[in-house]
Amino acid sequence: MEQKRVGIMTGKEFMNSVANGQVDILQQFLDLLNEMKIDYCVIGGLAVNAYAEPVISLDLDIVVVADAIEKLIKAAEKMFTVKKFPHSLNLESHLSDLRIQLQTDQRYQHFIGKATTKKVMGYEMKVALLEDVLRGKIWAYSDDQRRKSKRQKDLADIFRLVETYPSLKDILPDSIKRTGI
Repeated sequence: MEQKRVGIMTGKEFMNSVANGQVDILQQFLDLLNEMKIDYCVIGGLAVNAYAEPVISLDLDIVVVADAIEKLIKAAEKMFTVKKFPHSLNLESHLSDLRIQLQTDQRYQHFIGKATTKKVMGYEMKVALLEDVLRGKIWAYSDDQRRKSKRQKDLADIFRLVETYPSLKDILPDSIKRTGI
């Protein structure tokens, strides 16, 4: 006899519910990376969730080894619509509201080799080291070309990390320290 769970969702179920997922796009993408043996690491808000109290994000910000990007995009085009931007490739599916943002800025490449596997919202994924996640958030916040709302989210992520790991405050630029952190 099958038991029915009442009121309890797994992290994956919750993530898919929030993303209106008809299928588990995040797991499919992680499986694609693993099947293709492409090294990567998560660098955005979901990476912050690996180190601080989780906050929901419909963005998967990720960096993959540079020489595998074209091969990955070719395979991903079977499952996703790919949109190119100056420093990223965005992968979207009509089956989910999750947005996969593949970062192409070369500054992030050295994060990959130091990344470790962590469980985030029920998913096993490689996540950049804590200091690298913070560094990436500082770069994003400092980018005047980004929308103000995105920069505010980056600042909130910086605050979340520093509140959880106060020693990180020492590596913040003065411009961020002056915001009251």
